[in-house]
Amino acid sequence: MPAVLDLMPYQPGKPIESLARELGLDAGKIVKLASNENPLGPSPKALATMQASLQEVARYPDGNGYLLKQKLAEKLNVAMDQITLGNGSNDVLDLIARVFLGPGRSAVFSQYAFAVYPISVQAVGAEARIAPAHDGRRGPAYGHDMTAMLDQVAENTTVIFIANPNNPTGTYVTQTELGNFLQALPERVIAVVDEAYFEYVERGDYPDSCQWLSRFPNLIVTRTFSKAYGLAGLRIGYALSNPQLADLLNRVRQPFNVNGMALAAAAAAIEDDDHLRASRNINREGMVQLEEAFERRGLNYIPSVGNFITVDIGRDGDLIFQALLREGVIVRPVANYGMPRHLRVSVGTRAENQTFIDALDCVL
Repeated sequence: MPAVLDLMPYQPGKPIESLARELGLDAGKIVKLASNENPLGPSPKALATMQASLQEVARYPDGNGYLLKQKLAEKLNVAMDQITLGNGSNDVLDLIARVFLGPGRSAVFSQYAFAVYPISVQAVGAEARIAPAHDGRRGPAYGHDMTAMLDQVAENTTVIFIANPNNPTGTYVTQTELGNFLQALPERVIAVVDEAYFEYVERGDYPDSCQWLSRFPNLIVTRTFSKAYGLAGLRIGYALSNPQLADLLNRVRQPFNVNGMALAAAAAAIEDDDHLRASRNINREGMVQLEEAFERRGLNYIPSVGNFITVDIGRDGDLIFQALLREGVIVRPVANYGMPRHLRVSVGTRAENQTFIDALDCVL
C-alpha cells in the first residue's frame, strides 16, 4: 500500500544501552529523561505480583483480562463490557483506526499532537486533517484549539483524536472546553480522548472524561499503565466506551494481546494508592525544579500538567540533544512535531533533574 510505504515510523526515545554502546559510556551513569517514564518505577505490590506470575509463563494469559477489567470497573465506576484492553494504549489507538477509519474516511487531530495519530491514520489509508493549535492569544500556546478542530470536521470524518493532556506540549483542554466540544460534535464522529497522563494532572478544571460515557455514545477514552503506574516495559493500556463500541474494538483485537504478567501487575498497581501518590509528589517537585532552572537561564518553556516539560532552547534542538548525549543525558528532540528549537524533558528524580540541568549548562 502506498500509504504504508510513505509512512514515517514512530521514533522512540533512545535506549540507555544504545547510548552506552555507541559512545562507550557507563550505562549506570546515563540519565534518561526521554520517554516520560515514572522515575520511581512500578509499585512494590506490582513487582511482587510480577514475581509470583513467573510461575504461569508457560500458560496463555486470560484473553479477556477478567480480573483487571473487574478492578478497573470498580475503580472507575464503569461496566466490564465497556473496557477494551490493549498492549499499551497505542494498541488501542491502532484498533480504533482499524475499526473506524480507512480509505475515503478522514480523522482530525491538532497540530503538535501525539505522533501516533498520524501514523495510525496513514497506515489504514485514511486522510489526516490537522487543526492549527492555539497561538497564545485565545488559549495556551501550542494547545488544542477546539474551535479549529471542530472546523476541520468534514463529511467523511469518522474519528477525532484529542490528547488531554497533550504530548509533547503538556497543555490540556478544560472541562468546559471539552464538554462544549463533545456537545457540538456530530454523533457519527468518534471522539477519542487520549488520557495517557490522566493520573498526573492536578488542575481543578481538568475533566475526567470517563464520567461522560453515558452522555456521549460516540466517546472513547484511552488510558495507560505506562506512565504514572510505571509499567511501560510491560505494555498495557485500555479504552473505555459504550458497550457497542467496545464490542467492535474487541472484534479486531488480537487474541492474547496483553501478556499475563502485565495483566497481573496492572491489577496490583491500580490498588496501590500510596505509590501513585508518591509518584505524583515527586513529579510535582521535579516540575518546579525544572521550571525554576529554565527561568533562571532565561529559557521559555510550555507550562505542562504531565510528567514532562518542553523547553525552547533558542537554537537547533537536535544539536543540543546530540551534545547532551555526549554528556550522558538523553532527552527528546521534537523537530518531528514542527518544533525544531524545543526539547522535551521527562521529570525524573531530583538528582536526575539536576544532572540534566548541569549538562545543559555545559553544552549551552
